Amino acid sequence: MAYKITLIPGDGIGPEITEATRRVLDATGVNFQWDLAYVGSSAQDRWGTPIPDSVFDSIRGNKVALKGPVTTPVGSGFRSVNVALRKGLGLYACLRPCKTYSGAPSLYKNVNIIIIRENTEDLYSGIEFERGTPEAAKLMELVSQTTGETIRQDSGISIKVISEMCSRRIVKFAFEYARAHQRKKVTAVHKANIMKFSDGLFLSVAREVAEEYPDIGFEDRIADNMNMQLVRKPQQFDIVVAPNLYGDLLSDLCAGLIGGLGLAPGANLSDDIAIFEPVHGSAPKYAGLNKVNPMAMMLSGVMMLRYLGEEKGADRLETAIAEVIAGGRNVTYDLEPEVAVGTSQVADAVIEKLGVTNT
Repeated sequence: MAYKITLIPGDGIGPEITEATRRVLDATGVNFQWDLAYVGSSAQDRWGTPIPDSVFDSIRGNKVALKGPVTTPVGSGFRSVNVALRKGLGLYACLRPCKTYSGAPSLYKNVNIIIIRENTEDLYSGIEFERGTPEAAKLMELVSQTTGETIRQDSGISIKVISEMCSRRIVKFAFEYARAHQRKKVTAVHKANIMKFSDGLFLSVAREVAEEYPDIGFEDRIADNMNMQLVRKPQQFDIVVAPNLYGDLLSDLCAGLIGGLGLAPGANLSDDIAIFEPVHGSAPKYAGLNKVNPMAMMLSGVMMLRYLGEEKGADRLETAIAEVIAGGRNVTYDLEPEVAVGTSQVADAVIEKLGVTNT
């Protein structure tokens, strides 16, 4: 049986790392039928929209997608393609493993943290009011009337939304993941000491959910203290669950602990749909140079194999990637600048470790 997977090359370096990842996944011996789709700048150029309806149709039909990074203009133009995909497909859980591999340029050993990030609300929900608009003025007036606080008239405003339902859903996801993968502890991250009615709600719900899982440890950390604790001793953390913004920041911090974004895979999931993609962006200045590290996307492919129940193929591919990292001779400049090879050569080396010669 072949798994039908929506394959989204993305923009910038996306097509190169996507092709490298497709090659190593095919080399595992697992059968795939790749359903090619385009989003981001490449889709904008072809069809005048960054997310054609056909992409949603493909992902909904196949249930699983492997996606390269996409380019979104900063500060203007359309909102994030990634956010739009997550909202349009109900991908409420962002899963970002951060694991050290021997030979990676890291100050730490034995780090194995799973960041689980709520994907649909918080400051990323997109409820914003532009400076100087009538809508912003109405909101300022409402705030003044209801709280007595005055907002400067030259302010732009973003609304932080934390709901009981979404908080409960993501914390339960974290505990269920812990139970399914034999993890020992869940840490909830918040700033409830200051934002008592938003982060305070998240923390209150997390504590309630934790009582349903007496077999799994639970603790909470204030967000700023969590950053310090991660840098000081990351090995003390197992699964970390957080609202959208904190989860985003923490996943990049944790990527720094393990050797950089080139080794940071990710997944965005609903109850029945999953998109696997690297954490890093599209790095357009490196497009077409055969230079960047494809391992974050390859490790996202490992996550996809596990999601599909292909544990043997996932183990083989992760072991092959780990052996290439440890060898230090067939890796990109971010891992070993003195002996760096190109993106496609990394794929060649991983395929050789898999014991395949013609892929």
